[in-house]
Amino acid sequence: MNHFHELCTEYGRILQGKAKVENGVCSVSIDRHLYVTIQGRPSRGELKAGFSFEALDTEGHALNLGEVVLLEEEIPEFSKLLIQKGLIISALHNHWLFTQPDIMYIHFQSVEPPLSFAHKAAEALAVLKK
Repeated sequence: MNHFHELCTEYGRILQGKAKVENGVCSVSIDRHLYVTIQGRPSRGELKAGFSFEALDTEGHALNLGEVVLLEEEIPEFSKLLIQKGLIISALHNHWLFTQPDIMYIHFQSVEPPLSFAHKAAEALAVLKK
């Protein structure tokens, strides 16, 4: 299990977030520093990017999942990069109504070595506003 923790720590380093292991799942959460209101009220709690991997097999492949909050103008370039890197976009939708500016959540996934997924996700994150 020590290998899994080390792998998780490196996953977090690549994604520039703090990694944690819970119930056999490695997860990393990253805050997006955006100013958003929901129903006219400032909101910081929902402006995250989250990544995880689990079900690591003997060949080093895992189920990798990502969810990132995006400004509408970030969607085309971010989603294009995910597709170019061979990641599956499984959803693009809003979570909240009456947001200013409009924000959307993109979900993506793969089955591959976790560090490969982390590098791909990190490259896509680089095009976003901080």
